[in-house]
Amino acid sequence: MTASSRTLPMGVTIPPADDWLAGQAPEDILDPDLPIIDPHHHLWDRPQHRYLLDELLSDTGSGHRVQATVFVDCMAFYRQAGPEALRPLGETEFANGVAAMAASGVYGSTQACAGIVSFADLTRGAAATEVLQAQIAAGNGRFRGIRHAGGWDASDDVRNSHTNPPQGLYAMPAFRDGFAQLAPLGLSFEAWQYHPQLPEVIALARAFPQTSIILNHCGGPLGIGPYAGKADQTHAFWLKHMRELASCPNVTVKLGGLGMRVGVFDFHLRHTPPTSQQIADGWMPWIEPCIEAFGAQRCMFESNFPVDKITSSYAVLWNAFKRMAQGASASERTALFSGTAQRVYRLPGA
Repeated sequence: MTASSRTLPMGVTIPPADDWLAGQAPEDILDPDLPIIDPHHHLWDRPQHRYLLDELLSDTGSGHRVQATVFVDCMAFYRQAGPEALRPLGETEFANGVAAMAASGVYGSTQACAGIVSFADLTRGAAATEVLQAQIAAGNGRFRGIRHAGGWDASDDVRNSHTNPPQGLYAMPAFRDGFAQLAPLGLSFEAWQYHPQLPEVIALARAFPQTSIILNHCGGPLGIGPYAGKADQTHAFWLKHMRELASCPNVTVKLGGLGMRVGVFDFHLRHTPPTSQQIADGWMPWIEPCIEAFGAQRCMFESNFPVDKITSSYAVLWNAFKRMAQGASASERTALFSGTAQRVYRLPGA
C-alpha cells in the first residue's frame, strides 16, 4: 500500500502502511550522540490508527539520542462529560500520565511528554482563564501552553484546522481577550495556520510582545488546491512574511512539518520513500531561510510525528535534519536540536 489520502476524524492524515515505509532505504544514524529534544509530536488512539507511548518510543529509540519530547494538542482523550470548555483537560491528564510513565525509567531514558501543550478556547475571552488555570493544574508542572489552531482557507480543497476556526481568528476581539490571559499565567501560544495567514501572526505577535509565540511547521506553506504547482510564488510570499515575523523577538519557529500532505512536497505519493539526503535537499530552501532570519537560538527541529510519518521514518527524518545543519557551528547545532526547545518550553535538564 502506498501513502494514502485517507484521513482520520478532525482532518488528521493517516500515516502510510508499514510496508510502504519499510521501502525506505536503511541508513546509518548520523551523529548518534547529539542530544535531541523533539518539541512537537502527538499521541492518540483512534479507530484507524494508534500512536501511543509504545509507538513513540519505538520511533525515538530508532537510533538518535532523543532525550525528551513535547506533546502538542491533537484533540485526543477529551473528557466525555462535564462542561464543554473543560473537556480538553482530558488530553492534558492523559499526556501527564504518559509523562509519568516515561519518568519512571521503566521504559527507558527518554522523557516523553516532558512538556505539554493542549487546547483552550480563547474565543471565550477572559473566561478562558478558568480553563487555563485548570490545564496548569492538570499538567502537574508539565503544562506549558496552548494551541488554538487558526488554519483557514477559502478553498474547499484545503481542510481547515481541527478546531474549525473562522476566517481571521487571530484578529477577533474575543480571541485576543483570551490570548491576553496567557502571558500573566506564564503560558506560551502555538501558532498553527497556513502561509497566506502569516500577516495575521505578525499582527498578533506585535500586539502581544510579552507573549511567547511558537510558530508551527515553518509557517504552514500550502501546496494543494489553488496552491498546487505554485511553489515559487508560495515561497516568495512566505519568505517575505517570515522575514518580517522574525523582527518580532517573542516568536520562535519549529523547523519541520513539511512532510504533511497539505504541503509543497509529494514525497508521500511516490512509490518509494525518500532518503534523508532527498528530504534535506528538498526542504533546505524552506529551512535555511528560517535559521537565517530567526537565528538558531529561535529555531528548533521538530518531528511532527506521527503526521509526518506519511513521508519518512523517524530515523531518516532526523538524519535529514542533521544533514541540513551540517554547516552550523557547535552552539548553533545545540540550539537547533535541543537548546531552543529546552529554553522555550522551560524543560529540566534532559
